[in-house]
Amino acid sequence: MKKLLVIGSMNMDFVTDLPHPLAVGETILAKNLRLVPGGKGANQAYAMGKLGGEVSMLGAVGADLHGERLCESLGSVGVDISAIRKAGDSPTGMAVISVLPNGDNSILVLQGANAQVTPDYVKEQHHLLEECDILVLQLEVPLETVIYAAKEAYRLGKQVILDPAPAVEGLPEELLRCLYLIKPNETELSILMGHPYDPQSLQQDALSLQRKGVKNVLVTLGGAGSYLLREDGTEVRLEADSTVQVVDTTAAGDSYVAALAVAISQGQDLAEAAEFASRVSDIVVSRPGAQTSIPSKEEVEMKVCAR
Repeated sequence: MKKLLVIGSMNMDFVTDLPHPLAVGETILAKNLRLVPGGKGANQAYAMGKLGGEVSMLGAVGADLHGERLCESLGSVGVDISAIRKAGDSPTGMAVISVLPNGDNSILVLQGANAQVTPDYVKEQHHLLEECDILVLQLEVPLETVIYAAKEAYRLGKQVILDPAPAVEGLPEELLRCLYLIKPNETELSILMGHPYDPQSLQQDALSLQRKGVKNVLVTLGGAGSYLLREDGTEVRLEADSTVQVVDTTAAGDSYVAALAVAISQGQDLAEAAEFASRVSDIVVSRPGAQTSIPSKEEVEMKVCAR
């Protein structure tokens, strides 16, 4: 099994349920308040550990109870947390998540200690880049850190996977050229490309990313499934499971990327890995919360057998 390394954000999620989207100037009564370990990087590392991957985490938390809880959560599923930075002068990152009755959510992120995931910090932990086989990145930590880590991992011959969230327009080609795979959803793809998402231009958008240096492009499309454009130019379209009852979409994308990376680390090809990732995210959206909604490998296998 190949070794995985996640460099990314760690947040404590404050999750509440809203009856409808909040309008400007409106005050509404929310239901419940749950504190759930989260952050895109931590969610992905947690999911990898729970799905049986061998994974290390590089990220930063504050010297506070939220940071302790985040590290404990990762450690509980076997993630190597020995190199996580404890930032004494910054609080642990936080996210305020509003969940609607149909499972959709909106998220407000306070970066906190995540800003201290710097290139210098990654340099200090260079041995983890050397030891890993697959590096997974997102965009909730400084972009300069993402670029440095991707370039260094590429130089070392590692496979680099980027989850471009939160998406930004005009990602530099020096980053894109380092990517084994990029995994946007349709909204993130529209931001990356600088125009509204159009199913008819999906192939051309993916080809555009390939021309900028990305080897493989995998776009998740919600209820429409997913689309994969492989390095050799072949396409794969995967259907979504229409029977899934959506409760909360928080961490669905993170668990998808994590499952994808674990499957690749275990020798599956990209199409097989995408199928496995879809099964995992289907379970996640049927449960509330971020890390609390992520299944074990055994749960995924049981669901497959029950079909």
